[in-house]
Amino acid sequence: MSFEGLMIGMGQQNRPLNVQMVADALQKNGIKKTAVQKVMDTLAANGKISFKDYGKQRVCMADQTQFEIPDIDELDAMKKQNDQLLADVAAVRSRVSELESGLKSAETNLTLDAVVKKTKELGSEVETMETKVQALREGSVLVTPEERLEVQAAYDLKLGVWRKRKKIYHELWGMITESMTENLKDLKEEIGIETDEDVRCNITDFSNLGVKKQKNGF
Repeated sequence: MSFEGLMIGMGQQNRPLNVQMVADALQKNGIKKTAVQKVMDTLAANGKISFKDYGKQRVCMADQTQFEIPDIDELDAMKKQNDQLLADVAAVRSRVSELESGLKSAETNLTLDAVVKKTKELGSEVETMETKVQALREGSVLVTPEERLEVQAAYDLKLGVWRKRKKIYHELWGMITESMTENLKDLKEEIGIETDEDVRCNITDFSNLGVKKQKNGF
């Protein structure tokens, strides 16, 4: 690592740098922190870079006298140029967004071959559904009593697990928040708890549904 290389890099960055920051940037080149420290101390001692000590840490900057300071007219011209560049970037982004939208629209449109294939698939599904509907009209038994009982048993089992877990939650939540004074609703949102009530889900509705199924034999 040379003095000239480090000075050029700091000039390009033109921002405060400490030894660790420079060492991190040069780590991929196999340059150690001690070597960076030595070079920066030498440059600072020779007045090639300016520095300021903060306790045990030294912050260095490129010599600011090497940079030309623009006058008010130059700053105004640079600002206008920057505003124009920002407007150009906005226009390009808007055009890119339009093109992307058009591309997505084109991708979602089906080709003729895809339309024909989809039509055949839907026609097959319609025939299958018509067969099932016709069987229902003729009074065919699609579900046996044994199958209905099996489904009902599985439904009741899952409903029972739901009810048990709901009870456990309420007991634990009650013990945890018993002596708390903060807003419990805010606490739930903070730790990510979402209850049945929060999503407007009532277990009673499902319990009644199970009862109706038993009464009607479905």
